[in-house]
Amino acid sequence: MIVFGSHSQKGNKTDADGLFGNKCNQNLWVYTADCMPLFFADKKTRNVAALHCGRKGLEKKIIKNLVKIFDDFGTSRDDLLVAIGPAISKEHYLVDEMILKEFYRKAENKNITVNLNKTEKDLCFSDSNHFKENNLNQLDIKRSAYRQLLNENIPNTNIEISNLCTYKFNNEFNSWRGSKTISRQWNLICS
Repeated sequence: MIVFGSHSQKGNKTDADGLFGNKCNQNLWVYTADCMPLFFADKKTRNVAALHCGRKGLEKKIIKNLVKIFDDFGTSRDDLLVAIGPAISKEHYLVDEMILKEFYRKAENKNITVNLNKTEKDLCFSDSNHFKENNLNQLDIKRSAYRQLLNENIPNTNIEISNLCTYKFNNEFNSWRGSKTISRQWNLICS
């Protein structure tokens, strides 16, 4: 769910995966662990948004839903800037084949077959024997978010992606998959 910043009030907790700044001078905060913080800014209207986005958010097309809100406020795709913050990297986001297939079916509208060809393998699987023996596959949520942004006609030159992994750098970030901590990072964008 995405809510407008003006609808969340000081002292009230709002359960949502996204905030859209519909007034000037709003600070939008989301907290994450291994999921991605995504920040959006319209350089002309100065509207901003913040998303908490992981596997389930990508499956539910939260990016597409947010871009529709920007459309309603008159945003041009050429003016929309996006930053994907630190999140778990594909090397550390290991899932079984069923979860991976379901993810790519929902998030990218692709059906992945059991007998993958080399091109499909390069997109979403590691060739490591360790993963194959344990029936684990790498899931790249940053790449999937990038693809969804491109599908919304946001120019690739307007998208920045952090290469920091919350799992790998667990001394600098909180990682649920790495340490099962309930602590989170706070992420902020201001209009």
